[in-house]
Amino acid sequence: EPKTKYDRQLRIWGDQGQAALEKASICLLNCGPTGTEALKNLVLGGIGSVTVVDDSKVEPSDLGNNFLLDEGCLGHSRAKSICSFLQELNDAVKAKYVEESVATMIDTNPSFFSEFTVVIATQLPESSLLKLDGICGSANIVLVAARSYGLTGLVRVSIKEHCVIESKPDHFLDDLRLHNPWTELKQFAKSIDICDKDAVVHKHTPYIVILVRLAEKWADAHDGQLPSTRQEKREFKDLIRAHMLNVDEDNYKEAVESSYKVSLTPGIIV
Repeated sequence: EPKTKYDRQLRIWGDQGQAALEKASICLLNCGPTGTEALKNLVLGGIGSVTVVDDSKVEPSDLGNNFLLDEGCLGHSRAKSICSFLQELNDAVKAKYVEESVATMIDTNPSFFSEFTVVIATQLPESSLLKLDGICGSANIVLVAARSYGLTGLVRVSIKEHCVIESKPDHFLDDLRLHNPWTELKQFAKSIDICDKDAVVHKHTPYIVILVRLAEKWADAHDGQLPSTRQEKREFKDLIRAHMLNVDEDNYKEAVESSYKVSLTPGIIV
């Protein structure tokens, strides 16, 4: 389940940020330690796809600075070996490799880069980097150029000027009309027995049905009024929890988390 798998990062950039990440396609040029570390973090985060371009073989010196390579990789394609390990980190990410010279590809096949969202170029000579910047700029592709010198280095991002509206949109408060459900919703909610002791049925009752039925139960016991004070809202959550049969019922957890929607001020959606 993606929401469980990427729970921590979803708290930072939300569903829209994660969706953008999963749609992105990354190209890494030269898979040395800097580029491999960048791809590792993107792959663990759930990037859509990665493509590695590198025509070198794994040498003993690679084993000391690249944590994704081991002795079994010696003499084999560095790009292929890196892709294999990246795929193990997250099998939901598409990882492929191209065993070609980066400089030659830039000179002879510039259209290759047009399919990517971001190109990460590591350890490229200035002449090749300038050509690549022109290719990415004309295709409106983000270019990240990185060069490391032992424990120091530099990273430059080349991108056209763009406007940032909002990196994480405000939470949208959807109006479920729980304070006054429409007739069909009331009928549907009443057709479901939320006290059914069948664990499977109980676990698959829609959380909105749970809220509608328990809001009605609350109102019946409080002169037709829904919870309004902080104390009443806490008690309403306790009422929801009291109907749980098992602690792993996500629908009831969702009902608890959305219980505040029962008390939202009625409004008109524009």
